[in-house]
Amino acid sequence: MRLIESLKNKKFILFNIFLTLYIGINLIGGERGLISFYEKQKIYDNLVLSEKKLSLEIFELEKKNNMLSTNVNEDFLDMIYREKLKLGKNDEIIIKIK
Repeated sequence: MRLIESLKNKKFILFNIFLTLYIGINLIGGERGLISFYEKQKIYDNLVLSEKKLSLEIFELEKKNNMLSTNVNEDFLDMIYREKLKLGKNDEIIIKIK
Protein backbone atom coordinates (compact mmCIF):
# COMPACT_ATOMS: atom_id res chain seq x y z
CA MET A 1 0.00 0.00 0.00
CA ARG A 2 2.82 2.36 0.84
CA LEU A 3 4.48 1.47 -2.45
CA ILE A 4 1.44 2.52 -4.45
CA GLU A 5 1.11 5.78 -2.54
CA SER A 6 4.81 6.57 -2.97
CA LEU A 7 4.54 5.85 -6.72
CA LYS A 8 1.57 8.21 -6.99
CA ASN A 9 3.59 10.91 -5.29
CA LYS A 10 6.62 10.35 -7.56
CA LYS A 11 4.85 10.14 -10.94
CA PHE A 12 6.82 13.05 -12.31
CA ILE A 13 10.19 11.48 -11.45
CA LEU A 14 9.24 8.12 -12.96
CA PHE A 15 7.92 9.81 -16.08
CA ASN A 16 11.23 11.69 -16.46
CA ILE A 17 13.26 8.50 -15.99
CA PHE A 18 11.29 6.61 -18.64
CA LEU A 19 11.40 9.57 -21.03
CA THR A 20 15.17 9.86 -20.60
CA LEU A 21 15.66 6.14 -21.18
CA TYR A 22 13.47 6.25 -24.30
CA ILE A 23 15.38 9.20 -25.77
CA GLY A 24 18.75 7.64 -24.89
CA ILE A 25 17.95 4.28 -26.46
CA ASN A 26 16.62 5.88 -29.65
CA LEU A 27 19.58 8.25 -29.82
CA ILE A 28 22.04 5.37 -29.95
CA GLY A 29 20.23 2.50 -31.65
CA GLY A 30 17.14 3.80 -33.33
CA GLU A 31 16.44 4.11 -37.04
CA ARG A 32 17.87 7.63 -36.97
CA GLY A 33 20.38 6.90 -34.23
CA LEU A 34 24.13 7.03 -33.97
CA ILE A 35 24.75 3.47 -35.21
CA SER A 36 22.53 4.03 -38.23
CA PHE A 37 24.36 7.29 -38.95
CA TYR A 38 27.73 5.54 -39.14
CA GLU A 39 26.30 2.79 -41.38
CA LYS A 40 24.86 5.38 -43.74
CA GLN A 41 28.14 7.31 -43.69
CA LYS A 42 29.98 4.15 -44.73
CA ILE A 43 27.53 3.55 -47.59
CA TYR A 44 27.92 7.18 -48.68
CA ASP A 45 31.72 6.91 -48.72
CA ASN A 46 31.52 3.75 -50.84
CA LEU A 47 29.18 5.51 -53.28
CA VAL A 48 31.51 8.51 -53.57
CA LEU A 49 34.44 6.20 -54.29
CA SER A 50 32.38 4.33 -56.89
CA GLU A 51 31.37 7.63 -58.50
CA LYS A 52 35.02 8.68 -58.79
CA LYS A 53 35.94 5.38 -60.46
CA LEU A 54 33.06 5.65 -62.89
CA SER A 55 33.88 9.28 -63.69
CA LEU A 56 37.46 8.31 -64.49
CA GLU A 57 36.26 5.46 -66.68
CA ILE A 58 33.86 7.79 -68.52
CA PHE A 59 36.68 10.29 -69.03
CA GLU A 60 38.90 7.58 -70.54
CA LEU A 61 36.12 6.37 -72.84
CA GLU A 62 35.38 9.93 -74.00
CA LYS A 63 39.06 10.46 -74.67
CA LYS A 64 39.23 7.30 -76.79
CA ASN A 65 36.01 8.24 -78.56
CA ASN A 66 37.37 11.68 -79.43
CA MET A 67 40.53 10.09 -80.83
CA LEU A 68 38.42 8.01 -83.18
CA SER A 69 35.70 10.47 -84.17
CA THR A 70 36.74 14.11 -84.58
CA ASN A 71 40.45 14.12 -85.31
CA VAL A 72 41.37 10.57 -86.22
CA ASN A 73 44.57 9.72 -84.43
CA GLU A 74 46.29 7.24 -86.75
CA ASP A 75 48.63 5.93 -84.07
CA PHE A 76 45.72 5.09 -81.76
CA LEU A 77 43.81 3.51 -84.65
CA ASP A 78 46.85 1.41 -85.57
CA MET A 79 47.20 0.30 -81.96
CA ILE A 80 43.56 -0.80 -81.85
CA TYR A 81 43.89 -2.76 -85.10
CA ARG A 82 46.93 -4.56 -83.80
CA GLU A 83 45.39 -5.40 -80.41
CA LYS A 84 41.87 -6.39 -81.41
CA LEU A 85 42.27 -7.84 -84.89
CA LYS A 86 45.81 -9.17 -84.54
CA LEU A 87 46.75 -7.58 -87.86
CA GLY A 88 50.06 -6.25 -89.07
CA LYS A 89 51.59 -4.85 -92.23
CA ASN A 90 52.77 -7.05 -95.11
CA ASP A 91 56.45 -6.81 -94.25
CA GLU A 92 55.99 -7.40 -90.50
CA ILE A 93 56.35 -10.65 -88.64
CA ILE A 94 53.91 -11.12 -85.75
CA ILE A 95 55.15 -13.18 -82.82
CA LYS A 96 52.54 -14.24 -80.28
CA ILE A 97 53.86 -14.38 -76.72
CA LYS A 98 51.90 -15.88 -73.87
